[in-house]
Amino acid sequence: MNIKNKITTFVIGLLLTTASFGQTKVSVKDYLGLAKPILFDNNSYDLAWSSHQTDNFYYQEYLAKGDTLEKFKRLITIQVTVGKITTKDIVTNLIIRLDKLKKTNPVINYETFEKDGEIMIDFLMSENTSDGKYLNVVERNVYRYKTITDKNGQKAVLLFGVGDRAYGDDIEIFFSNLKEHRFDLINAVGAFDIPEIIIAK
Repeated sequence: MNIKNKITTFVIGLLLTTASFGQTKVSVKDYLGLAKPILFDNNSYDLAWSSHQTDNFYYQEYLAKGDTLEKFKRLITIQVTVGKITTKDIVTNLIIRLDKLKKTNPVINYETFEKDGEIMIDFLMSENTSDGKYLNVVERNVYRYKTITDKNGQKAVLLFGVGDRAYGDDIEIFFSNLKEHRFDLINAVGAFDIPEIIIAK
């Protein structure tokens, strides 16, 4: 794959279930009662951004020290959707959006896995340079969805996601490493012991 092939730019903000490119920090509040940093793959990630714009949806993002929301190597995402919605509903919605964007962006790709009532989706996205000639950012996400009941008895769908990014000249080696070690992240996300949450009221 020649990373310098022209790729049609898509609006990543359409993917409501994933972190946006160029997102700015608005507020930082722990809505999910996690308090401590997230420990994943021998690294620590602190709460960097959070949102609770609707009554039933909570969104928190975590970064390693030195990274920013504008430019990071790895981002941890935890989302909670309270109510009767199912994991399949949410994943189906994401797949519909990915399929639509894939029509104009051949970099986009995904695969789903299902086990013990949980669903995982491994997907790839990209953003072009401003002139549309080259890839500027590539992001690979592994999302794990499960149905939960929090400590207060509220039923919800929880997403635990890990997103890895590469920029500019690092994209070629990113693709090479992804091809060789693709299942490392899938297995790590699948085995992660997701902390118990308390949904803010």
